[in-house]
Parts: sequence; structure tokens; C-alpha cells
Amino acid sequence: MSLQSGGSTGLEYLAGDGLMPERAMQERAMPHDTLAGQRRSHVLVIGAGWAGWGAAKALCEAGVGVTLVDGMADPTGSQPVTTQSGKPFEAGTRGFWKDYPNINALTEELEVGSIYTDFTTSAFWSPDGLEATAPVFGASPRWPSPLGQVLATVTNFKRLPVRDRLSIAGLLYAILDLNRSDRVFQHYDDLNAQALFVRLGISARMIDDFLRPTLLVGLFKPPEELSAAVAMELLYYYALAHQDSFDVRWIQSRSIAEHLFQPLSRRLLVRHDLRVMGGTLARRLHVSADTQAIRSIELQSVRTGDITVLEDVDAVVLAVGAKGLKALMARSPQCSKAAPELVAAASLGSIDVVSTRLWLDRYVPIPYPANVFSRFEALKGAGGTFFMLDQLQKDAEQALWGDEPPQGSVVASDFYNAAGIAAMTDQEIMDCLMHQLLPFTHPEFRNAKVVDAEVRRYPGSVSHFSPGSFRKRPPLETSIPSIVCAGDWVRMGDREHGAKGLCQERAYVCGLEAANSLIRRNLVKGSDPSKTLQHPVIPIRADEPQVVLGRALNKLVMDPIESFGLKLPWFG
Repeated sequence: MSLQSGGSTGLEYLAGDGLMPERAMQERAMPHDTLAGQRRSHVLVIGAGWAGWGAAKALCEAGVGVTLVDGMADPTGSQPVTTQSGKPFEAGTRGFWKDYPNINALTEELEVGSIYTDFTTSAFWSPDGLEATAPVFGASPRWPSPLGQVLATVTNFKRLPVRDRLSIAGLLYAILDLNRSDRVFQHYDDLNAQALFVRLGISARMIDDFLRPTLLVGLFKPPEELSAAVAMELLYYYALAHQDSFDVRWIQSRSIAEHLFQPLSRRLLVRHDLRVMGGTLARRLHVSADTQAIRSIELQSVRTGDITVLEDVDAVVLAVGAKGLKALMARSPQCSKAAPELVAAASLGSIDVVSTRLWLDRYVPIPYPANVFSRFEALKGAGGTFFMLDQLQKDAEQALWGDEPPQGSVVASDFYNAAGIAAMTDQEIMDCLMHQLLPFTHPEFRNAKVVDAEVRRYPGSVSHFSPGSFRKRPPLETSIPSIVCAGDWVRMGDREHGAKGLCQERAYVCGLEAANSLIRRNLVKGSDPSKTLQHPVIPIRADEPQVVLGRALNKLVMDPIESFGLKLPWFG
């Protein structure tokens, strides 16, 4: 066990075995103790991603006692993740899109300063070379969506003929039709995206050159394995809602955890007595058979295997994915019986991810820092991205090299739907990048040598939105009132947020809403009930007027037509 201390601030968290030294335990007020002597509620948050930290923030600020557990040794971001040679490493390179209002508000609230790059251009590469670039749309003259996107990208598709680009028009109508009713949405969810694209008349080249690679890096599966409804939600949110929806920026130094989770955790630890247990897994939920109240939770140390039992828990936030939920439900029979929807959610699939970093002996002057691989056989069915970190983090280049002097470019590459890639050796993955993928983007990669590298595999780490999966995804509120779910795969019902897909903003907001649900239903309280307030949630920008009008007209026409038993041809 290691104890991290913030000196005079009193900052501390638990790691490894989930226990604190006796002296520290005596000095620290446990989550149910308050200055007024009145018991406040205690909530266990399982999972320290965006959803878990969102829930912890909302509950702590409402005066509720919170314990957050995660299998990572340090979920707070206080200890940077490094390679054996001391260089920084982050699992996945994640962008921050224009419509991330709640994460933007968190950044301002934490007063962390300028941590993002400017909005950047992204590029798509195939074995034929550069296929397309996505400009910074907000820098172009403003037009109604999707006209603005079309005008801004007239010259950005380098190889795709105009007739293939225009073939996507049918998809624009389907997106307008998607949310006409719950029944219509379910029809689209039951259909796979590839079948919808073909039935809408989208050209094979448009599908293979643009839509397929976009979905492979956005939802991490090819269109034939994805719900058409979720695919359309993603494409609308990221690309079509507003002209500048696709504008994206990145962290300009270090990692997301260091820039955002670390100052957030420090604030919650110091001001609100948050308890963080790193290196700890939730093993079993004990639920009372008669009252459906949580009786206790078993926690297990990753390092020692020792079991700790928490008995003073009033509610639980499940901020985990399908893989974690499956393991938890398998050991929690009372909970599984009382909340069959959690068992259904645990049965959903998940996707393997492989993340790499390459440190090179020379600089490669590729013109775009953020890039997508398209149509390469070497990908083995995976989606692939690569990022020139020496360009994105150029003002902090020394940090990319740890204690060594910088020599050249640092390339981060991530593979999704990566079962085939994960089966390769580390050396084979590095060779694939250096010989079969990167040289097609710039010839100088052929002359570069790898001076250091890191390859990490994350099996089953992200959600798979398969056809028909929507009804099985976990709900925000479960059959057990004191158990709520949080994460980007969670159905939020009437609290639904505009952010869609596998999205940091959606995960964070769902964490806030999970906490708000417990507060709103009076299932938890702080030491001062009058101050047990819900956390504000900022809505996504409203749809543009032409979109609102298009949906209304479509509903006005289609609902009467379907009342006579007729339906759209792609539902046939």
C-alpha cells in the first residue's frame, strides 16, 4: 500500500490494498461523519473514467460522502503513466470536439489554464495516399448545415468523385427521420448501418473510403456490425448538426488525467473528503432480497487479492462498461435477480483496443497532426489512427522524451476492433506501422528508426453498439432504486444529452445525471439537506431551424402514411 500526501493540504488517497494507516484513518473523517454530527449518505462510485469522476463531483459538491474505486493504481492522475524507460504514455489519443460544453465548463472551473491545442485539421490516408482532409470548419464562411460542410470541403476530397459524395443525400433524410418516434428509432437500431447505407443508395466507394473508416475510429466497428441508429447519431452529432461540429482540438501537453482528473480529484479530496481507492476492484454487490437495499459491497485489492467489505453504503454508481458489469453481475446473484436489465447489459459485446507510441530518430514533416488510416489490409479489419505528438505538444516536446534529449517525432497510434492486431507480437505491430502503414503518409518514415516503443493491449475496453443493442444498454435508473448507471453507453431517458456515441462529453454528463438522479429522488443527502442540490448540466447547442423544420414536416407526412400500413423501403 502507498499513501499519497499533498503536504499541508491534507490531500490523500488510498491505493493497492484499499486500507489506510491507522493514524491517517483516525485523522480523516469517514464519509458518513459531518461537523454537525448528522449522518450524511455514502455512495460508492465504481469506475474512475469520465462518468465516475462526473458522478463523484456532483455528489461531493452536494455534500454526500463518496468513495470512488478503480482498478488503476492511481485513478487521480497524480502519478503519470510512464513506460519502463520513463517516457509518458496515455491509452488512446482522445479529441475534444466543439460541442463539449460541460467539459469546457469543467476546464474553466478548475482554472487549469490553456491546456488545449487550437482546432486542427485531420487527414484520411489509404494505400493510394491522401484521401481527404477535414478542415477547421469554423474558419470558413458560415452557412446552414449541411450546406456549410459541403461548401467547406469542395476541394478536400482528393480522390472521391463528386457523384459519390452526393450519394450520401439519402442518409441526410434518414437522420431527419431517426427520432420521429421510439418505434421508428428501434427499427433503425435493429438495422445494421451497412444495410441502411446500401438501401439508401450510397455508393460503395463513399462507404468504403469515408463512412467505413469514420465509423471504425468513431464507434470502433465496421458498419455491418453497428446499429444504424447509433451510426446516424454519431454522424449527426460530430459532422452534421452544425457547420463546425467536426472541429476538434487535443491536449497540448501531458495527459487528460494529469490536466483534468488530477486537479478535480485534489479539489474533491481536500474540500469534500472524497475517498479514492486505487488498485481496487468491486467484486460483489449484496442486495437485500426483501427491501432491495444495498447491504454491503465486497472490494478486492488488485495487488494482494485481499477482500474488504463496505457496509455503510447507501447507493452505488456503476460507471463501468460491459466487461466490468459482466464480472460484477456474475458474482452478485441477488442484484442480478432484482435488476435483470443489468444482466442484459452485461451480455453486450465489447471491443479490443491496442495503443502504441513510437519514438523516432528523426522528425517526419507530415503536414497533419491527426490522421486516420483507411482501406489498409495490414489493419486486419481494425480502425486505425495516428497522431504526431511532437506537433500537437510541440511546446512540451521535452516531456515526451522523459529524461532523454528529444531526437525526432513521437507517434501515437491506436487500433480499434483490434483483435487481429492484438494477436501480433509487439515487434510485429511496430513493423506494421513503420513498413506497411506510415510510409504511405510520408516517405521519410521509411528512413526513420524506432529508438523506443511501447505497445499496450486493452481487451474488451470499449462498448460495442451492435444492431438491436439499444434496448439492452443499461438505463440510468435501474430496478434497484439505489443503483444507477453512468457512462457513454447508458440510456438516459428523459435526461438524454445531445452528445452521442463513445464520447467523453456524454460519459461525463451521464455521471453528473446519475448523481442528480440519486439526489432528485431523495435517495441520498448531504449533512445539510437544504444544500443537497443537483449539479447543473449545460445542453448541447440547439438544432438549426432547417433541421427542426425538416423533422416536423417529415413527421407530418410519414405518420399518416404509416398509419395505412406503408413504410419506408429500407425497413422492408
